[in-house]
Amino acid sequence: MNRIPLVEGRRAFGHDPAAYDAARPDYPEPLYARLVERGCLRRGVAVFEVGAGTGLATRRLLALGAARLHAIEPDPRLADYLLGALGDPALSVDQASFEEADLPPGAFDLGVAATSFHWLEQGAALAKARAALKPGGWWAMWWNSFGGDRETDAFQAATDHLFTETPDSPSHGEGGGPPFALDQERRLDDLGAAGFEAANVDLWRWSSEYDTARLVALYATFSPIQALAAPRRRAFLEALAAIADREFGGRVERPSTTILYTARTPRSVDADPGGRVTGPRS
Repeated sequence: MNRIPLVEGRRAFGHDPAAYDAARPDYPEPLYARLVERGCLRRGVAVFEVGAGTGLATRRLLALGAARLHAIEPDPRLADYLLGALGDPALSVDQASFEEADLPPGAFDLGVAATSFHWLEQGAALAKARAALKPGGWWAMWWNSFGGDRETDAFQAATDHLFTETPDSPSHGEGGGPPFALDQERRLDDLGAAGFEAANVDLWRWSSEYDTARLVALYATFSPIQALAAPRRRAFLEALAAIADREFGGRVERPSTTILYTARTPRSVDADPGGRVTGPRS
């Protein structure tokens, strides 16, 4: 099956921003607590956010102290929604791809990407992120990965056949490997190659119960489903709903994994970029 081109990430999610915003679950609160504890996020910081979407993470970043948040969102529909939904004077929105965004060098304390960075070419994107950060500035990227990271759960096993005719998202693993977000070795290697140091990994496992309607709304936001032509998309979602109702009584418990990577720029231009790596790799 074909892989969705990276460029599609710039326009795949803006068909119905309100529905997308309502369907996607929040990131776990301990993730933000970890950003604060580590010193990445604090009162008065200047932040840029890559692929802000409908502002799921943006809201929390502003609430937790971002004095200036420059959100980069390539889809004009999502950029307009973000401005209208948040309306915070600390927020500015650059309707541009990250590759085209104008980021002053060394201007930010923190750069973040929440379930978005897999849509970019890693080497060039991480180099650009690093250049925009102050010496000792922080980079944080995280993902909600839907489905368990250890074993296939019952609903995934019951619906795997529906995905045989859908394209693969860049979030999928390559060659049978782990999903992009959970491929810790590659992500840490990418950070090191870009000159970041002191990389850390944090991982949280959690689960949510979905009724059929909420489950269908969530799946409708996934890029492999968005990529289908409208009749095939409807057929996919109808089949998904039928399985949820028939085999799971209309209530589905789904595991998820949230993974956070943090790293920082060297404190001086002479610093050795090969820093310490801590956190889970299993």
